[in-house]
Amino acid sequence: MCGIIGYVGSEDALSIIREGLANLEYRGYDSAGTALCGETVDVYKRKGELSALEGVLPSSSTATTGIGHTRWSTHGEPTDANAHPHTNESGDVAVVHNGIIENYDELKAELEARGHTFASETDTEVVPHLVEEELESGRSLVDAVSAVVDRLAGSYALGVVAAGHEGVVATRNGNPLVLGHAEDGTFLASDVPAFVEHTRRVSYPEDGDVIHITREGATVYADGEEVDREVIEVDWDAEAAEKGGYEHYMLKEIHEQPRALRQTISGRIDEVQGEADLEIDLPTEYLNSLEEIQFVACGTSYHAALYAAKLLEEYADVRASAEIASEYEFDGGRDPWRTLVVAVTQSGETADTLSALRRAKRAGARTLAVTNTLGSTVTREVDDTVFIRAGPEIGVAATKTFCSQVATLALLSVYVGRERGAMSSGDARELLSDLRGLPGAVQQVLDREEQVRVAAEEYADGDAFFFIGRRLGAPVALEGALKLKEISYDHAEGFPAGELKHGPLALVTSETPVLAVLTEGSNADETLNNVKEVESRGAPVIGCASLSVDAEKYVDEVFEVPELGELESLVANVYFQLFSYHVANLKGRSIDKPRNLAKSVTVG
Repeated sequence: MCGIIGYVGSEDALSIIREGLANLEYRGYDSAGTALCGETVDVYKRKGELSALEGVLPSSSTATTGIGHTRWSTHGEPTDANAHPHTNESGDVAVVHNGIIENYDELKAELEARGHTFASETDTEVVPHLVEEELESGRSLVDAVSAVVDRLAGSYALGVVAAGHEGVVATRNGNPLVLGHAEDGTFLASDVPAFVEHTRRVSYPEDGDVIHITREGATVYADGEEVDREVIEVDWDAEAAEKGGYEHYMLKEIHEQPRALRQTISGRIDEVQGEADLEIDLPTEYLNSLEEIQFVACGTSYHAALYAAKLLEEYADVRASAEIASEYEFDGGRDPWRTLVVAVTQSGETADTLSALRRAKRAGARTLAVTNTLGSTVTREVDDTVFIRAGPEIGVAATKTFCSQVATLALLSVYVGRERGAMSSGDARELLSDLRGLPGAVQQVLDREEQVRVAAEEYADGDAFFFIGRRLGAPVALEGALKLKEISYDHAEGFPAGELKHGPLALVTSETPVLAVLTEGSNADETLNNVKEVESRGAPVIGCASLSVDAEKYVDEVFEVPELGELESLVANVYFQLFSYHVANLKGRSIDKPRNLAKSVTVG
């Protein structure tokens, strides 16, 4: 959701905050603002994208302390008044906030009873008023913020400045916050891209930490005591978070998939022995005792989990299921000692997934995270973590992280299958060989982008789009439809192909293109029967088809999928990504910042 940036140092805070907000705009773009702090606090904010804020910012500033915010609205419509930072009435305390203050109604009523007045519809505005009261009692800014957060219920990351008080004070509870340590100053942000051009040395505060950022660095307090948080170096640079000549981040990230996949599998494959090394500690005795592996995830990560569940059932001889995290309960008489719960989350901060994970932990189940983000909340709450190593993804619509998630989960299938003795070395070598060939196969699809662009031109004006597939093709159909609706705003549905005749066929006309997965591992021959059903209703069909599938006589357009066994459906998904991108681009959509959406959904 929202993006926070803060800086204290020796450089011009205005330019650094402006730059950080631009790097964080993928986290929210309903409004933006900044507070520059010295003897006074000067606040500038506007509804709309960052360009609107640029129109009111001063040309220069002497401030070397500042905070900034880009908003994804949760409380109150996007307006100038609801934009962050929020201040007290005198304007000498300013706050930026990511998350939700659940008890703000109660706090606001108390403050109003004591004579405070409010200027916005947001939950955030209670915080500067509470801080003001604590400062008036003689507390330091650190102690004031500590006292205030003791009264807050909900999830939040906060950055606070006050006139006449040194630096920025920040805290987090359930929402992401990262510190950046540079020679010319110290940063805080919701995500590393906000400041990566200045430093790659970062540390991750834990829930409940209160951090004081000054010219000298960052001091972290836990329960009032000073503590150290490990400083690490992220393994990607500023260039990785830039567009690199592409029109949109999304297109760049689609084209980065071969490299991301190579990073994902690097050092993890032993084809000779038929083994996968994921550097996790799941004892063989425990894996042999498993009755079920449950995946919990949301959106694109849920589709990756669906793909993985099918692989695990086939190769590891264990019941596997994928659950939408917001609907998850650890129930049904499951034995927690014989259930492994795997949280799949790109950001490691997805609120619904974390909530599901905590339910599983309370029940006593062992937990594993599959994530892209070092130091994220999920990594601190699970028993083991596997990183997908895809590199930064800025576009709101996930592309390369989906591919890398499925590849990582395929490695997990080999690992569990071999440890349980359910997967032969020959089958393992075959799947691992396909994983090694995945980057090259994806590159072959990317090399055919012009064919996809031309098809997008032909079908972009469809009334609706239907994506169909079976078995491993079914989650790819769901993901294809999600991509198209996310960025083009067209109606798109994905479902198992056999479900066509159980309702959706009523919607099929000559103006509803159907995109079908016709690959190895997707029961292509059966899906072709469904293709015939829609063609008899006049619908045009695009087929992502393996070379072994005789699709040309049945579909209007064939996108050839390189031979890659059980991973062919994953390769077909790259065609769907390109198709969605070009349809949206033809329609002039805001591809990297689709309306109403944000990259990391940190509210439930």
